[in-house]
Amino acid sequence: MTTRILGPFNRVEGDLEVHLDIADGRVAAARVNSPLYRGFEQMLPGKSPLDALVIVPRICGICSVSQSAAAVAALRDLIGLTPPPNGRLAEKLIGACENLADHLTHFYLFFMPDFARPVYRARSWFATVEARFRAVTGSAAADMLPARAEFMHLMGLMAGKWPHTLSLQPGGTSRPLEQAEILRLITLLRGFRRFLERHTFGDVLEAIADLDSLAALNDWRQGRQSDLALFLAVADDLELHKLGRASDRFLSHGAYGLFEAGIWNEDSGPAPLDAAAIAEDVSHAWMAGLTLPPAEGLTRPLPDKADAYTWCKAPRYAGQVMETGALARQMVSGHALIRECVATHGGSVQARVLARLLELAIVLPEMERWARALTPGETWCHHADLPDSGSGIGLVEAARGALGHWLSVRHGRIENYQIIAPTTWNFSPRDTAGNPGALEQALAGMEIEANDPMPAAVQHVVRSFDPCMVCTVH
Repeated sequence: MTTRILGPFNRVEGDLEVHLDIADGRVAAARVNSPLYRGFEQMLPGKSPLDALVIVPRICGICSVSQSAAAVAALRDLIGLTPPPNGRLAEKLIGACENLADHLTHFYLFFMPDFARPVYRARSWFATVEARFRAVTGSAAADMLPARAEFMHLMGLMAGKWPHTLSLQPGGTSRPLEQAEILRLITLLRGFRRFLERHTFGDVLEAIADLDSLAALNDWRQGRQSDLALFLAVADDLELHKLGRASDRFLSHGAYGLFEAGIWNEDSGPAPLDAAAIAEDVSHAWMAGLTLPPAEGLTRPLPDKADAYTWCKAPRYAGQVMETGALARQMVSGHALIRECVATHGGSVQARVLARLLELAIVLPEMERWARALTPGETWCHHADLPDSGSGIGLVEAARGALGHWLSVRHGRIENYQIIAPTTWNFSPRDTAGNPGALEQALAGMEIEANDPMPAAVQHVVRSFDPCMVCTVH
């Protein structure tokens, strides 16, 4: 038995270590370590509940809007406030903009450049991938970055700034738009559509969203020149559909009123989400305490704890390991192509990447409809007083998956604030029963060279989850 410690993983934001036990050329067991503790949950007690709107977005500079939206949702639940239609539409547009920009960045800058490495030089597709996706010099970044920057102007119009916007409020948004700004917003969305249809897909978005089977996907890609078609060629050659399978149990909080909330289990299929079934196990985290639901959870560091190996807690749903992210959203919502991918090969590297790209094609046309539905001159935000005591839950979907905030208030001050981030689900350690987390399961059984300093296949699996480590160790 050989034990390897891999890390840091370049292009993955934040700290990450992966411990692999290797026997007979395969990973016998994996342990995932989030080694940087930050303690945002300890900063919040004693503060005004509205201070959360300033503090929690700073957990992360990548998905700060998602953190804002979760805090807003928790405060909204605490107050019992319902935003007006304009406020709801603005919140969906701002959240979707950040999530789609994350999907784009992941594919073009984090994931695909790995296939331009010299280890793949003998592959028939290597020259094409190297020219398109090699870090710094590839043509894809030169095409994508201006398109992403233009798309992110939506944040300036609707949120005032990004990251760490303060425009999202429990009652809606503090940034109303005039008619000319709405027209500018629609123009931005059309420009982003042109980029996706020309480069990412080589087809109209609606045709991609309507792909409903592996056979339809294979028929579509024949003779197609696009970044998705190139990814599919690489995925077929490297058999990425056989790599990185975890538990095939998925969880989604639901997003935009477009994707349903729920769970999907390979044994029983889809089921409604029951937030009361969520608990955090700390048996292998450097944390004191017991397994508790997050509303009652504690964040008490215990760095010398025996048998612990990470700062990440282990969220479980009815005691089960769950995977979250774009793949989970599409599994729960019932996208036919993604469900066939998982039914045929399991939740793989290929399926995770494909689900993200599908969301670009599915969500952007919805954003165009939301923008056209905005009504200048009507109310954008409602107002109400905070209660002296109470509790609230904010469940949203970040690009990487299910994000939850649990808030309790007493005598006008935050009594407890607990957060479960997407990467906390996916990169969780073992629980009391010894069940590995989703990434730990996805790495187990992989063929690996014991002397390879950074196996490419391990990087593909890790990056297929698109981790955000600072959110994990909030």
